Amino acid sequence: MDDEKQIALNAIRKKLVGKELNYKDIYAVMDQIAHKKLGEILTTYFAASGYSKGFSNEELFYLTKAMVETGEKLHFQGIIADKHSIGGVPGTRTTPIVVAIVAAAGFKIPKSSSRAITTPDGTADDMEVLAPVEMSKEKIYKIVEKTNGCIVWGGSFNIAPADDIIIQVEKPLLFESYDKVIVSIMSKKIAFGSNHVVIDIPWGKDVKVHNLDDARLLAEKFIYLAKNFDIKLKPLIHRTEEPAGRGVGPVLEIREALRVLQQKANRPLDLEIRAINLAGNLLGICLDDSPKILKDQIEKDFGNAFGWATHILKTGSAFKKLQEIIEAQGGNPKIDSEKLKVGKHIFEDKANFNGTVKGLNSKNITIIAKILGAPSQKGSGIYFYKKIGDHVREGDVLYTLFSENVYNLKEGKQSLVNFPIVRF
Repeated sequence: MDDEKQIALNAIRKKLVGKELNYKDIYAVMDQIAHKKLGEILTTYFAASGYSKGFSNEELFYLTKAMVETGEKLHFQGIIADKHSIGGVPGTRTTPIVVAIVAAAGFKIPKSSSRAITTPDGTADDMEVLAPVEMSKEKIYKIVEKTNGCIVWGGSFNIAPADDIIIQVEKPLLFESYDKVIVSIMSKKIAFGSNHVVIDIPWGKDVKVHNLDDARLLAEKFIYLAKNFDIKLKPLIHRTEEPAGRGVGPVLEIREALRVLQQKANRPLDLEIRAINLAGNLLGICLDDSPKILKDQIEKDFGNAFGWATHILKTGSAFKKLQEIIEAQGGNPKIDSEKLKVGKHIFEDKANFNGTVKGLNSKNITIIAKILGAPSQKGSGIYFYKKIGDHVREGDVLYTLFSENVYNLKEGKQSLVNFPIVRF
């Protein structure tokens, strides 16, 4: 057995009994995982040790650094923007909207996105409906040079490879430790060359982060890491009890994002507001480090960064920019939200009494959507007609289940008994 593997094994033993790891320990573990020398069982032990014991701030720094150093890195000049959500809230696909707004504003925003982990679909799964997301390093440089932005899968060319392997061993249990979420996000941001980042931290009863104290702790850890890597970072904490949009699943979620970008009458306004808030905050921290002439011009024309983001969206500039990005990534830019095809097998769940919707269970929504076939079946998922606070009459459709496979639909429908998704 080589020295590096022995160091990695000793490090896992140390962590399992609650001891703190040094950089040599952590680098050895990440290196062995990245080169697929540790095996699934030992990788799972390491992931579980972090979930149960947690990591100190210093260990988080070492983990992030080691994840970046054991993979490929991108290098861009100037202000490089990025936005990331810690996830856990299905049906809230803001990234295509934010990337399009920020890129249209003139800032570079190479977006590394994940596939599904704790939700039915990740941003990469959704963008794949419109264009390929697996790109070489050279291709990403060309796309960003041409359009200012991209939305690609971070695992496609060895960016923080240890992270993607750890994600795979965590996926069956539908969990990520908070510390692992932080390291995963920050390693990808650093590897992609981002230096101005907004982190979306939703919290609520049925999402990944359950209370405000945990959300604030996460924000503090993000800020700590950002300072250590010379990144300007702004965390945005907000309570979330339901999807911002109405669709859950790759086609349904990307359709919602397109409706906002195309400013369709049936667009989800909650999703639009969330996206403008994220884009406005990101443009704001980018403007802080921009030439005075640009700051003055934005203040004169739009009042502030939020006014600027709103203008870019409302005038259609953001949609045009996303079309450019789609074309550059090899997709068809002549898209329309209403032409995307959902699964042909459907079930409408109707109310059997009058009442008011009190809650939507994000965890159960995720379980049902996965049973329906998401994310591998792009057209599978759930569309909600009623959300929290909406009054319901007997016979009203609460939501529709979609699947590309009749057997998935049958299983999803039957599973609603054990995993109810609407609470009255």
